[in-house]
Amino acid sequence: MGPPAEGQAAPPEEGRGFWRKLGPGLITGAADDDPSGIATYTQAGAKFGYGLGWTLLVTYPLMVGIQLASARIGRTTGRGLTSAFAKLWPRPVVAAAVLMLLVANIVNLAADLGAMAEVTRLAIGGPEALYALAFGAVSLGLQAWLPYRRYVRVLKWLTLSLLAYVGVAMVAHVDWKAALSGAVLPHVTWNAETVKMVVAILGTTISPYLFFWQAAQEVEEIERVEKDQPLHKAPHQAPAQLRRLGFDTWLGMGFSNAIAFFMIVAAAATLHAGGQLDVESTAQAAEALRPVAGDAAFVLFALGILGTGMLALPVLAGSAAYACAEFLKVRRGLEKPVGAAPAFYAILAAAMVCAMAISLIGIDPMKALVWAAVINSLMSVPIMVGVMLAAGSRRLMGDLRLPLGWRVLGWAATAAMAVASVAFVVTSFAS
Repeated sequence: MGPPAEGQAAPPEEGRGFWRKLGPGLITGAADDDPSGIATYTQAGAKFGYGLGWTLLVTYPLMVGIQLASARIGRTTGRGLTSAFAKLWPRPVVAAAVLMLLVANIVNLAADLGAMAEVTRLAIGGPEALYALAFGAVSLGLQAWLPYRRYVRVLKWLTLSLLAYVGVAMVAHVDWKAALSGAVLPHVTWNAETVKMVVAILGTTISPYLFFWQAAQEVEEIERVEKDQPLHKAPHQAPAQLRRLGFDTWLGMGFSNAIAFFMIVAAAATLHAGGQLDVESTAQAAEALRPVAGDAAFVLFALGILGTGMLALPVLAGSAAYACAEFLKVRRGLEKPVGAAPAFYAILAAAMVCAMAISLIGIDPMKALVWAAVINSLMSVPIMVGVMLAAGSRRLMGDLRLPLGWRVLGWAATAAMAVASVAFVVTSFAS
């Protein structure tokens, strides 16, 4: 679970049930495997077989480092990342970071809606445009009219939809010896195509919207639980809360990467083994599974797309709304009714409506999904620098600033993303 928190012993209430201890970390990790992630991991398995499984072992501790830094900022200060950045940087710099997040999230939302609509059409027929609008409207309605304390329960149960991809791997004929070899002894030919895929994997596992979301949800938890306060005001709560943060984040990111591994090996065992090396749409990926792995694999793949899509939509739209509302200094929060935070919900609705409009243009969902991951990767570096500077700032965090070991992990994640982004730019211009 990581280094033990410093300080006093945990209070008695820390002994609550396992499921209740899980929250922002689990939901954030599961939302990481959104349709964008599914598309990226399926492409990786189809094109490279078992060869890129190692990327998930590498990204796991890096994800934990940057997500824990984000969560700790929210829990310690009682504010989201935008407010933390505003205390350290000039307002125009913060505005640029928020704008980058908003653009990337809208592109990602549009791609996810398109993927969900395409899979639904494949399963039951009908117009894709109608499905995209319906999924967007249902997600928006749930966020607007269901209080956070109830909505978070829905999100936690939706994480179980990702187990569908374990089922896909189980019904496929996976060469587990080769799969494990690809995870620990990779044999990859490095070229522009490989670099682009590795960057896409990094971009979909270490995404800026996840940083903003987990920090914001820690703030929501403080408001939801009456006895909880920001740790800088109630340092006696720090030992228990920091242990919970570590447990929740390690488990959530581990769950995310384990599911991603099953996606890669399932695609390698079916699509790659069958000579289907290029998957151009989510529908094609689902349909290609049917002859080689049977109807069960197709159904599980489709259900997984829909379940994780409904989990990811509020995370993407919500993280953008939190960031923008904090920058504008208006009331915000999914626990508040629409009338109490109209600007926050207006931003959330605008992001979703823009994404719904883009999804209707007819852009290839699979290509949009992979490029959404690449966009996330390229814009992650400056935001990750901001997270690490904020988490390590004594002025902002006081004695509860991120410990050295976690700072090393967070900066390692930032460096890895920077190297991958530079490599992608260089190989793109060279090709």
